[in-house]
Amino acid sequence: MLKGRARALRRGAAAAAAVALLWPPAPASADDVRGGQRAVIETLALTKAWRVSKGAGVTVAVLDSGVDPHHRDLAGSVRVGKDFTAGANPPGTAPSRLHGTYMASLIAGHGHGPDRKRGIIGVAPEADVLSVRVILEDEEPGFLTFNSAERFENVVARGIRYAVDEGADVINLSISKELATREERAAVRYAIGKGVVLVAAAGNDGDRKTHGDFAPYSYPAAFPGVVSVGATDRRLRRAAFSNWNSSVLVAAPGVDIMGAGPGDEYWVGRGTSQATALVSGVAALIKSKYPEMSPPLVARALAASAKDLPPGGYDTGTGFGVVNAARALSEASRLAGHTEVAKGEQAHDPARPLAGGRSGPIDVVIRDERRVTIYAAVAAGAAAGALASLAVIFILVRRVRRGHMSQDA
Repeated sequence: MLKGRARALRRGAAAAAAVALLWPPAPASADDVRGGQRAVIETLALTKAWRVSKGAGVTVAVLDSGVDPHHRDLAGSVRVGKDFTAGANPPGTAPSRLHGTYMASLIAGHGHGPDRKRGIIGVAPEADVLSVRVILEDEEPGFLTFNSAERFENVVARGIRYAVDEGADVINLSISKELATREERAAVRYAIGKGVVLVAAAGNDGDRKTHGDFAPYSYPAAFPGVVSVGATDRRLRRAAFSNWNSSVLVAAPGVDIMGAGPGDEYWVGRGTSQATALVSGVAALIKSKYPEMSPPLVARALAASAKDLPPGGYDTGTGFGVVNAARALSEASRLAGHTEVAKGEQAHDPARPLAGGRSGPIDVVIRDERRVTIYAAVAAGAAAGALASLAVIFILVRRVRRGHMSQDA
């Protein structure tokens, strides 16, 4: 029997891993691991999706606590990138890399053994992973330093820009924080402008004190253009911990999700982190099949093809529904001939503010509908009055003319 332990991964200046609960590793046979993934594979319709795409040629940047490149289910698929947390831990401290390895396996795990039928199979098993370390596990000795030192405040923004410049096609952000920075907003704009899809966790504060009719917004998920992901339970309803607000675009399974951990271990956990990694994998499948597809169209393909739709087609808990990889690829095929990205002289440099460059001032025309209605009524009244006056004048003129004709007679 696995015994769970709560993990309070709350970050202030930096970011938090958006994971609500992890289970300690326990011995698991190959059948136990792959069998533990069966529900996710079926929910996302991965077997059907893999007939179209397995993510080949795509790089998914995992901005997290680091990825173990030697795990047997990830070996050969991971490139270790820059560590933006350097200096937080004491010299010589090895990173734990638990959360990051877990997320990477859900995205691009390829299994191991004969025909790779053992271990974790990710949503995009032929994709590559770029590991970018931007958070620390809470057990690491430098955790408090990392969260309090000003020099680490914009590690996520720097990590996003680095991942884009290193050729990432998709960026997975299974992290969250309560406050956004100007640098993060600019980094998101930079990534989207370069055609990179960003997928982020909506956060795990859904079962805590709410702000009116919604749970707190988390960043970078709440930035415009980022695919914000909520988590569902086994019934594919919003998981109690998953944030619910208008930033949520889609949802994915986030309860009792099997994944890989450092040192060839396997873990089971829950959180919007896991849901985010699964959606990043689906985005990788789409980008593999349609590499030129813009981030807005990828987001549209994910949302328009979702299943288990909420009443009315959208709600703040699961967005437009639960992601389905096979349907998403089909919708992407329909959208592939379109573009939402300007090219040539019309293109905007994402590194510059919208008000800058060669564009001149923007004329804003404000139409007050209420005033327009009032003025129209006044004009109509005036026109009616004028017509009435003309009618009176016409009648008076006729009377005068008749009077003159009577006198002449």
